Amino acid sequence: MTSTYNPGVHRFSVFVACWTILLFVAGALVTSKEAALSVTDWPKSHGSWVPPLSSLQGGDFYEFSHRFLAGGLGLFTLLLAVLLLVKERRVWLRWLGLIAVLGVVAQAILGGQVVIRLLHYWLPVIHACFAEIVFAAVVGIAVFTSKWWLSEKPQLADKGSPSIHFLAVLNAAVIYLQVILGAGFRHKDIPIWPHAAGALVVLGTVTWTAVALRKRFGELRELSRARILLHAIFGAQFLLGILAYWSRLTTAEAPQPMPVMVVLTVVHTVVGAILFAFSVLVALMCYRAVARGGEVAARAPQVTTG
Repeated sequence: MTSTYNPGVHRFSVFVACWTILLFVAGALVTSKEAALSVTDWPKSHGSWVPPLSSLQGGDFYEFSHRFLAGGLGLFTLLLAVLLLVKERRVWLRWLGLIAVLGVVAQAILGGQVVIRLLHYWLPVIHACFAEIVFAAVVGIAVFTSKWWLSEKPQLADKGSPSIHFLAVLNAAVIYLQVILGAGFRHKDIPIWPHAAGALVVLGTVTWTAVALRKRFGELRELSRARILLHAIFGAQFLLGILAYWSRLTTAEAPQPMPVMVVLTVVHTVVGAILFAFSVLVALMCYRAVARGGEVAARAPQVTTG
């Protein structure tokens, strides 16, 4: 089947992914500012769908901003699913668009339960971690609709062991586990040491994956860039983690969250989400560019521009 590259669909999917990052910022601010229960009803806010701006003070502003951006993500994801249904010929990608919509709905319900259940039952951690899955689905749609994914190109042979596909998936899985541990610490359900130990494990898998990419596929520009960015994002995240924990320790006696702690923690949280999404991107790139075991070099479907 001929696959059609639709630049409008791809650009909109990238926009939705960027909007999701903005939503991560808002969610991280809610937690860092301890504003999760500033608005105690859901789905309305203090009995109103859109409360007066003059009433949005302090924690109310952060909590409603998070809900507003989440509502926007729901609408944008639904529109993206409709665009895929109309423009996309790959049935499985249409289903992925629907799954993304259902994921946003489930995430909204989880967010409501966080408020209704007063942050109990590990719900904030589940809410934070499921958001990463939704983000990965949106990033996947952006990748699958890109011209690079659809371009006709031979696949490279992987002569190393274990396969680069295994390494890339393992790396993404370990990073996701680290996200869970980070959310557990951030929401005060576990101590810091599992998250700190997890950072060292992530260091190992990122290094292993990057070295394999350099040695086996250094000639492929896209994978070389991905390797460099993977290193760079993880390095920034590792440093941010140290600084964020330092800010927690030095402001522990403050009567309210201090700006330095809020900024460092929010940036650390958001970069962590980006690192996981990028690890998923690297895995997808490996599956697209490198033939799996026993396969010969394959060619992508012919691309037309629509």
